[in-house]
Amino acid sequence: MTNPTLSLFAILCLLLPVVGFIACNSADAANISLPAAEQDAPLASSPVEKTAVVAGGCFWGIQAVFQHVKGVTSAVSGYSGGAAETANYERVCSGDTGHAESVKVTYDASKLTYGQLLRIFFSVAHDPTEMNRQGPDTGSQYRSAIFYVDEEQKRIANAYIAQLDKAHSFPQSIVTQVVPLKGFYPAEEYHQDYATTHPHQPYIMIYDTPKVTNLRRLFPDLYADQKENKSASSQASR
Repeated sequence: MTNPTLSLFAILCLLLPVVGFIACNSADAANISLPAAEQDAPLASSPVEKTAVVAGGCFWGIQAVFQHVKGVTSAVSGYSGGAAETANYERVCSGDTGHAESVKVTYDASKLTYGQLLRIFFSVAHDPTEMNRQGPDTGSQYRSAIFYVDEEQKRIANAYIAQLDKAHSFPQSIVTQVVPLKGFYPAEEYHQDYATTHPHQPYIMIYDTPKVTNLRRLFPDLYADQKENKSASSQASR
């Protein structure tokens, strides 16, 4: 992920159309409608809050995707996989902290299942076949990972990856790690809601806006306006 200020890469995207064309094609590579998870948790019979933590490149785009999913009450950018003392942007950018840029998704399990959440994660949020990179971002901090919070999430995640690999859903094998969540540390405030508050930033336009567009195109029944999700979350908390 680039710094919040315009990077050299962003400037090149503005000046050289061919660079933007290549980047857009790279960002669009994983936008496919995958099958539903064969093993999944059932919808809860009444509203219940659950969490999921996933990583797949820059957290700006992952957060933006899940902020538009029905049943999601919050999506927070942060760091997982390393120690608390190294959970800051400058340290994580070194690539040697063990952290991955991650997003903590809080959702109503009576409206959204964990399997549905993973289906979106693999279909439009990132390319799970890229090792330690997404688009122009390279390093272990951009790896694809699922940080499970319990044995049920572990079972569903491993089963879904096996299902997709068996069906050859992607040209290459999935490299997503499935590891226990040892801690989630929210990122700095300026990273939160970044795609929403900076819609015209070149990086967002090239890599992240298409993800939300494809969510709406491929999963219209699960797509929600961000304001709609916030309103539903507010009403549920009363």
